[in-house]
Amino acid sequence: MNCSRCLGLMVEDQLFDLEGEYGAMWATSLRCVNCGHVHDSLIEQHRLARQEQVLVLSSGEPDYRDDEVFLGPEAFMRLAA
Repeated sequence: MNCSRCLGLMVEDQLFDLEGEYGAMWATSLRCVNCGHVHDSLIEQHRLARQEQVLVLSSGEPDYRDDEVFLGPEAFMRLAA
């Protein structure tokens, strides 16, 4: 299996789950050798649930009308040469 982030090699890894339902326990998941990305079924479920909560406008364009931008003095200062 290839990593979804960097297309690197995924290997099976044993992870220690400290917040398991029945106390601390070992869990098997896949970990990328290149970037360290962990693919776990529970993590994947949480990512999918979070994606469903994201509100998308019908036009597909982001709505910036309600965003307020505060520019402090640091936004106008130049770096010394």
